[in-house]
Amino acid sequence: MTESVVERLQKTNPDMEIWWDSSPLVFNPWVKKMVEAAPAGQKKELEAQLKRLILWEDLPRSVIRGCTTNPPLSLAAIKSDPSFWEKWVDDRIRSTPGITLKELWWITYKEAIRRGAEMLLPIYEASAGRFGWISGQLDPRLFTEVDQMRPQADELHAISPNVMIKVPASQQGPEVVKYLTSKAISTNVTTCFTLPQIMAVARAAQEGVEEAKKNKVDLSRWRAVITHMLGRLTEREVIWEQAAYYRVNWTEADRRWFGLGVFKRAYQLLKEGAYPSKMLLCSVRPGPLVNGKQRFWDIQELAGGDIVYTLPPYALEPMFALGDLLDFREGAIEDPIPESTVEKIYQMPYTLQAYEPNGLALDQFNTHPATIYTVGEFSKAVQGVEEFCSSRLKAAKVPVGA
Repeated sequence: MTESVVERLQKTNPDMEIWWDSSPLVFNPWVKKMVEAAPAGQKKELEAQLKRLILWEDLPRSVIRGCTTNPPLSLAAIKSDPSFWEKWVDDRIRSTPGITLKELWWITYKEAIRRGAEMLLPIYEASAGRFGWISGQLDPRLFTEVDQMRPQADELHAISPNVMIKVPASQQGPEVVKYLTSKAISTNVTTCFTLPQIMAVARAAQEGVEEAKKNKVDLSRWRAVITHMLGRLTEREVIWEQAAYYRVNWTEADRRWFGLGVFKRAYQLLKEGAYPSKMLLCSVRPGPLVNGKQRFWDIQELAGGDIVYTLPPYALEPMFALGDLLDFREGAIEDPIPESTVEKIYQMPYTLQAYEPNGLALDQFNTHPATIYTVGEFSKAVQGVEEFCSSRLKAAKVPVGA
């Protein structure tokens, strides 16, 4: 049995976790697509490696230990099997006279989360709640509305014991994290890009734990992860605009080291402060090309950490294509980024604000360029689910209410 590139990565730290960054509902179709596209002589081995990622016949032995979803990924799951979802939504319309569009999209979204949670529940049960989590995201359009996020979180938590609530790293997010943690409801902080955001929600989780302990709340199956959306931080055009304005010789390598540097600092600060949250890396991108050799720094340079990698198909595909060409250093996450990049980071507001623990005030979280971009993208995906539900209401000749 040849180890896959993902299995080799996982071996750099026994506490590292690899999660599937998509709905479990689309995993089997993705495996089929990958195997069909592989050269004839590689199909059998690739299929075996991919199927070990999620070992349906013995789920607790799977390489993948959890799953993250968000509105775009839930929309993709619905679009991957439209005939099933059309029937499911039509059944809800028939069984619930007077249902509004708002109610219909929400129960459809919750059903996509429920089905994914059900698929991973054996991992959760076998590990006594350590693994097997699936993230259910709050409506991104409400990322400033604490009074609406709280009941939504309670609803998502009620779906299944292995549903982890995705809370935004907005100005209001830490308050929601503290509230949920005090009730032993697990959280995954999303739309999170900067060190100030990471530290704010880490402190909120810590305070929530203290409150839960004071009230004798059982935390034995509680977990908290903080998602750093690396690519969404580093790809904003404002970096290049500021580099030109401040005359900083900003390179593609600097851009990549910048994102990695934020993650490395966050990892170190959480470890030094004994915070209860675990860092989760998402939004990874393959590259760069170094001396004619394709690299995957976003993965390689953080190897060896007690962290979570959540990997979507677009990240796993180049990883499997590169295979043995990707090498992993056990202590890579502890290695500093180049000092030349650090010097440049301190010359521009956007990079400085993300890299310094106090670089942003709480009331600046909601207007950060990466936040505006990502919340907008997530909100469009929610609208996509609403449009799907609206089309079924119209097909059933039911008035589309608010």
